[in-house]
Amino acid sequence: MAVNSYVKSSPRTTIVLLLLGLLMTNLHLTEAQIGVCYGTLGDNLPPPEEVVELYTQNNFQRMRLYNPNIAALQALEGSNIELMLGVPNKALQDIANQGNANSWVEKYVTNYTKVKFRYIAVGNEVSLSDSFAQFLLPAMKNINNAISAAGLHNQIKVSTAINTGVLGTSYPPSQGSFQTQARSFLDSIISLLVEIRAPLLVNLHPYHSYSANTQGIRLDYALFTANEVTVQDGQLRYHNLFDSLVDALYSALEEAGGGSLEIVISESGWPSAGGIGATLDNARIYNTNLIQHVKGGTPKRPGKAIETYVFAMFDENRKTPELERHWGLFLPNKQSKYPLLCRIPSATQIVYSIV
Repeated sequence: MAVNSYVKSSPRTTIVLLLLGLLMTNLHLTEAQIGVCYGTLGDNLPPPEEVVELYTQNNFQRMRLYNPNIAALQALEGSNIELMLGVPNKALQDIANQGNANSWVEKYVTNYTKVKFRYIAVGNEVSLSDSFAQFLLPAMKNINNAISAAGLHNQIKVSTAINTGVLGTSYPPSQGSFQTQARSFLDSIISLLVEIRAPLLVNLHPYHSYSANTQGIRLDYALFTANEVTVQDGQLRYHNLFDSLVDALYSALEEAGGGSLEIVISESGWPSAGGIGATLDNARIYNTNLIQHVKGGTPKRPGKAIETYVFAMFDENRKTPELERHWGLFLPNKQSKYPLLCRIPSATQIVYSIV
């Protein structure tokens, strides 16, 4: 009797289970690929242990931390949150010495055996004109040597974060190339990343492209909301600026001998105040669409999720100019600024919504 009843209801049950499986697959993919940047340039931010709890409550499984904040590292212990830890630009000259790099890794990495380190980001948006630029490559090599000596080279990858300003050509994406001057600086870094099989980290903000050229770039193209193809590049069709910029970078990497590299988006977000197009609604639309969009790759590299870190966790009131203070998903009091559609529901909630 029980068997007959089960057979009669099995088509409905099968459909529910299939839908549940698809939803869980999509949710797991989102969980696996999305991180959030944790900046600390505010005098009213919650303590790190509460920040880690907020990450956990919202199922943010990865964090970017821009400097080795001891309290944050301690709070992360045992949390299961994967960490991208930064070596700040001001430390590059010191880390260009191997002994100092060894000490840095021991102090901030190997001492924290219960923290799940994923990347060490050596420097952030270093440009050739910076006084410390000459120290970036040796610092990267030294940190990688120290990580390898600790037996962590398969677990922790060493890289650096650039921005799209290094592109000399970005349109069309297939013709993407780095500035000639940037090539003299980047080529050796790209060669190192290829050698150690580490991704290139990229801070990518369509907002800046849009706000600098509102006559040439439509808002819907920047917000992932354009319905029609905006850029036709051979057989590749682009509906949004994010994909166009990522693929321009991939083309530039190919030209520079880095075609095997993956790109990790180490920052991307939209401000809610302080500038052209910086509204709460636009920030909600961009970040919600970003989280969903990166699961599917780009026209040049379709079907491969793009590991992405949303910028940023909190509004930070010590930043300048004013625009830089309003990129947070949360206010300093931990209240979300808009509904976070990237939260992962419980399995019970999913089943209920289907049935």
